Amino acid sequence: MLPWFENDRFPLYLAPMAGVTDVIFRHLCKEQGADVMVTEFVSAEGILQRDDRTRHYTDFDDAQRPLGVQLFGSDGVRMGEAARKIIDWKQPDFIDINFGCPVNKVVSKNGGSSLLKDCPLLASVAREVAKAVPIPVTAKMRIGWDANLVNAIEVARILEDCGMQAIAVHGRTRAQGYTGLADWEVIGQVADAVKIPVIGNGDISSGVDVEIRRAQTNVKGIMIGRAAMVNPWVFKEAKHYLATGTHAPHATVEERFNFMRRHCQLAIARNAHMGELPTIRSMRNRLMNYTKSIPGGKWLRQRFSQIGSVMELEDIFAAYLVHQADHGHEHASNVEEPTLNAEH
Repeated sequence: MLPWFENDRFPLYLAPMAGVTDVIFRHLCKEQGADVMVTEFVSAEGILQRDDRTRHYTDFDDAQRPLGVQLFGSDGVRMGEAARKIIDWKQPDFIDINFGCPVNKVVSKNGGSSLLKDCPLLASVAREVAKAVPIPVTAKMRIGWDANLVNAIEVARILEDCGMQAIAVHGRTRAQGYTGLADWEVIGQVADAVKIPVIGNGDISSGVDVEIRRAQTNVKGIMIGRAAMVNPWVFKEAKHYLATGTHAPHATVEERFNFMRRHCQLAIARNAHMGELPTIRSMRNRLMNYTKSIPGGKWLRQRFSQIGSVMELEDIFAAYLVHQADHGHEHASNVEEPTLNAEH
């Protein structure tokens, strides 16, 4: 059994999300209590071609362990070769195979969730990667391709037979994308059908959600994705609820701004070659995500949509405090949902 499941531990995973769960965001979520990390997915072919951008996605620091690098592809032998290269470079704690990404550009190359329609090929990929590397291999999948092909139990049993040591199951089909509700009944059925740990994923945004799914199913861990984008404190809040049965106080506005400032500063330091303005521009959507549930969030998002420096962040915060003092009663219920990126 993987060490992070031993002694009845119930780990909280940060879900891999393209363009979101980079080395900095993983570091910040680890500080907030996330137990297990998985990188943004990387192309096996990109690794084999020694593409610097692809290799960049595999970066991590030891404080983020246990950590897995997630690969996608459809040629098991080539993926095994790519996994060995990653191990030579970075020595992750496990390799994770992506059988869940719904994005067309991945599916069109017979990767991600497309393999749910081709169980022999899926089995070949899982078996070859597990055979190729000396570290554990896990998988992330969806419950099926569409409503007419919900084959999660069959797929999970195949993956177990092929040597996967844990499976994360997102409770939606590929056709659903991120619409509708995650089907936790199917996730529970998968957890009952295999002996390896199953990690449940889908519509988890609080400690109550974690506790309910742990009580109602045999999942051995929970994976949190989109909720962490707007509330990285969800891991700390969930652990507090699991330990005490009471809700932790939500992050204050000041704590949110401190987090934003630190995220920006770390991003600037890591991307020194880019410069501050391009880095902060790339952070705009992420800063807007952090305004969820802040009174006056719309006012903040309008300003974050044009932000270009950390100094501007400080100015916006100072102006925000004045704005709320003058207009706070008008915005107390302003909790508009920001646009969320997708997990894979």
